Amino acid sequence: MAFNKMFVMLPVMFAARKLDGEDPMVVNYLRIAYGVMQGLCVLVVLYTYLKATAAAAQYTNHIVYVPPAPTPFQDPNATKKKYTETNYGAHVLSAARSLLGSTLFGVCMTVGLHIYKGMVVGLAIQTVMGPLNLAENPLIKALLLGTGKIDPADKLFDEKSASELTPDDEVVDESGNPLVRNNISALSNSATGKKTAAAKKDSGKEGETASTMMTLEEVMLDTWDSGDSADISNLMSALTEQNCNTQSSDDKWTPLMVLAGLGAVKGTASAIRQAIQLGANPAMTDKEGWSALHWAAFHGSPEAARELVKDISLLDATDKEGLTPLEIAKKENNNVVVKVLEEAEAAAEKSEDADGLRKRK
Repeated sequence: MAFNKMFVMLPVMFAARKLDGEDPMVVNYLRIAYGVMQGLCVLVVLYTYLKATAAAAQYTNHIVYVPPAPTPFQDPNATKKKYTETNYGAHVLSAARSLLGSTLFGVCMTVGLHIYKGMVVGLAIQTVMGPLNLAENPLIKALLLGTGKIDPADKLFDEKSASELTPDDEVVDESGNPLVRNNISALSNSATGKKTAAAKKDSGKEGETASTMMTLEEVMLDTWDSGDSADISNLMSALTEQNCNTQSSDDKWTPLMVLAGLGAVKGTASAIRQAIQLGANPAMTDKEGWSALHWAAFHGSPEAARELVKDISLLDATDKEGLTPLEIAKKENNNVVVKVLEEAEAAAEKSEDADGLRKRK
């Protein structure tokens, strides 16, 4: 059972309030006690920082997944935990810097209040609580109260490796963006599409073998680069209501555009339907001004086109060169898509004529 500092802090607070802050002898004793204890604390923190800096250099390529710091009001029964993907060395260094900064800030704050406001309660409390607070720090626990070294095997931050993550664990990057776990072997590196993901990011992380963590953009680009052999289930499992309109950083592609361009892949039409139900916007355009229907027209994806023309406004959308999806399909000699789009246009015109006739009646 973890030690509860409140059992010490509350009595210390009550006792400190009984001190006579007007008695010079009491104040001097408090100053001496505080100075000695805080001096030792600062030395311990500096030692920890130096050791952490050395450890950070040793583990620069070690990827771990760290849970958020506990909060007073978090649900203890929550089954799904959020883990942040981070470099172990960088995390250790960040924790050491935070410890050093908070310690020095606390000293400056306490001394400042004592000098300018004459507060002695803070001196008394920090004399006792300062060392106890440090004893709870995972780095100090490891270096002074544990093995004497900083090692990922000791799980100082309750971190996990990729192989230890469970399906209930949600993984985000350091910016809070959700990451997707995928089997590397399921993603081919071939690029058989007419467009290429030239700016695709390297998703490999040293120290991970069976699986890797990927952003939605990386999953999307890997799916595209796999061409006709793509496994779109990886992309579909990554889509949510919150991220279904994510655009790639360079070319502004969306998941719906990628699906529309993979017409030869089985299940694409159903995937497009599911993506739209999640909230994917087929009217969004990429860097070239292409909508998902432009993609289907260019890449010869009739099934995708049939799903997308349910939004008839896409038929009139033009790219930066002023071309509609139908004009793109004709230009690329994708005759099956041309037929789909022409039939959709004819149906739309017929519907408009019927509406006009009903209004005249």
